[in-house]
Amino acid sequence: MTRLFVFDLDGTLVDSLRDLADSANELLVSCGGMPLDANAVARMVGEGAATLVSRVFEAAHVEKPADALSRFLAIYDTNLLNHTRPYDGMEETLASLSSHASLAVLTNKPLAATRKILDGLRLSRFFDAGAVIGGDGPLPRKPDPAGLQLLCERAGVTVSDAVLVGDSLIDWQTARNAGTAMCLARYGFGFREFPRERLNGREQVIDRPIDLVRAP
Repeated sequence: MTRLFVFDLDGTLVDSLRDLADSANELLVSCGGMPLDANAVARMVGEGAATLVSRVFEAAHVEKPADALSRFLAIYDTNLLNHTRPYDGMEETLASLSSHASLAVLTNKPLAATRKILDGLRLSRFFDAGAVIGGDGPLPRKPDPAGLQLLCERAGVTVSDAVLVGDSLIDWQTARNAGTAMCLARYGFGFREFPRERLNGREQVIDRPIDLVRAP
């Protein structure tokens, strides 16, 4: 039986929090604001760059300029790989899974930035070009299930044979909306704000990427 593992990017495949926070703070400071703590920024990540930018300006009590999103994306493009790294054991996990399953990426991050990160960290070798979907394409972003369903279709698997691996409530909602299994990455920064009362016992929860390989 063919299986499909679909990975979120930020907080699941890679720890990108510092680069995201640094970029957001660089923009805030240029607009006269004070920088935010990285942990505060962590709570704002997951629903795309436009939402992140709006949230950081609101949190900093600074008026958001009309070109804030484009300025953030330009800043972040120069910071993508300053500190961002795969989580420990991720490469070994992907190598093991790819020997018997299809792999994909579904993120609300813009596709160009996603590909640069995957290429720069040598993770793109685990994912076919058509198996990476970003948040700025024609499909609605997570938690809409369209992207996850399309990845299942491209891999030739049913949704019942797919697992979404993510760290946030947005990912959990996406899996539920699509009808796929859910694996929550407790090590990811998005899990810090996950409402534990929403867990229904059907989710797999992992503390390290390699736990995916060792799961039954």
